[in-house]
Amino acid sequence: MFNNNSISISVSDDEPDELGRMRVRVRRKRKKTGHRLKNEFLHRVVRKLVRYWALLIFLPALGLLLYEASRIGRKPSSVANTELGASEKSTLVDSELSNVTNPSLEKKSNGNLNRLDATTRVVGGVRQRCLKILSPEELEHLEIPVREEANSPVSKVLYISENDTPFLGGNSTLSQEHTDATRFNLFTGSQTLDQRSKTFKVNETVSMNCGFYSENGGFKISNEDKDYMQSCKVVVSTCAFGGGDDLYQPIGMSEASLRMVCYVAFWDEVTLSSQESAEHRIDGYGFIGKWRIVVVRDLPFADQRLNGKIPKMLAHRLFPHAKYSIWVDSKSQFRRDPLGVLEALLWRSNSVLAISEHGARSSIYDEAKAVVKKNKAKPEEVEVQLSQYRHDGLPEDKRFNGKKALAEASVIVREHTSLTNMFMCLWFNEVVRFTSRDQLSFPYVLWRLKVLKNINMFPVCTRKDLVNSMGHIRKAKPLRS
Repeated sequence: MFNNNSISISVSDDEPDELGRMRVRVRRKRKKTGHRLKNEFLHRVVRKLVRYWALLIFLPALGLLLYEASRIGRKPSSVANTELGASEKSTLVDSELSNVTNPSLEKKSNGNLNRLDATTRVVGGVRQRCLKILSPEELEHLEIPVREEANSPVSKVLYISENDTPFLGGNSTLSQEHTDATRFNLFTGSQTLDQRSKTFKVNETVSMNCGFYSENGGFKISNEDKDYMQSCKVVVSTCAFGGGDDLYQPIGMSEASLRMVCYVAFWDEVTLSSQESAEHRIDGYGFIGKWRIVVVRDLPFADQRLNGKIPKMLAHRLFPHAKYSIWVDSKSQFRRDPLGVLEALLWRSNSVLAISEHGARSSIYDEAKAVVKKNKAKPEEVEVQLSQYRHDGLPEDKRFNGKKALAEASVIVREHTSLTNMFMCLWFNEVVRFTSRDQLSFPYVLWRLKVLKNINMFPVCTRKDLVNSMGHIRKAKPLRS
């Protein structure tokens, strides 16, 4: 019995060791619980990151954007120099020397000035350039094509002058009362509605008013400038009358274009004075940078917008030996190679006239409402024009001859053929007769002159690739009140 008791005692003595080992195990389990708490904390952090990841990305991006904006605002010229290649920096220097800056609009203008980056758009899911222009190497070997007008319905255009009295009913004298009422004057010549209608008839030889009617009609140019203009075969032109806009140097041209293309800017004496006061003077050869400055005296219209239509629409009269011309509004900086533009917009598509589609509207009647709403013309003037067009049968179609009816004419690229010359004369006469808003008269002339079919109405993005839009700097001063 005693031995058995001692054995039982010895067995019970072993129990604390087992409990001790169990307590050790419990302590180890507590360590694992702490590890689990740490994992839960990490999971909580990850959930927060997942929930607010957009905010964490946005805040650094916003800070970077603000930093870049402040850097560009401080050093616009240095940023522009960095983005331009070495071959283009000389053009930038010329531009900075000859562009006049308006302090109130300097920041706005600097954003676009001297940009050469391509404008692109997505076509079929693929991003493409809006204007596919030849490489500089190809442009160096590009030859200007000689195209015959054998199949043209119009082979010759005769321009009416003050000596052609039969067309004016035997009276070549324009009364002051008549010119004040209709804006016709000694520069334009007079034209009745019946005579206007006859000018739209297509014949092998056509006669029409097309400005420069009388020696006393104004728009006087020096003989030296005339000689230069007569030497031009390809011309890029612009104008600034009334001191309205600055002169932006063309950029992006090839060596071939520098040799073969004339760059001509028409100024009046008001613009000349304002430019000289800003220390931008014509050099001894008649140039400012790339532009040959032609100073026009005795402008024929009180409305500077009408005076601007003369170089815009009548390039074939100002440059009688030029085969091609590109018009650029003074609010824009031309930034592409002229020969490349002619190849891309005319020769490649066998077109004789290229002009941009209107970006906002397609109907002449919608455009008329916008013109009145924006105070671009008097409501009564617009109504007279639209009434005449309705009377003549102009439909409300948004497309004529397969082309979009409404154009934006800040860039005009054309070949000087008899038919395109006739078109531009008709367009100019409509602008003189009615409002100076040429968007309203372009669809009408396109509709009436149905034989002019090979027109390239290029998209808005192509126009944006051709020029850097700077906007009008200041309002042009009227010739007289």
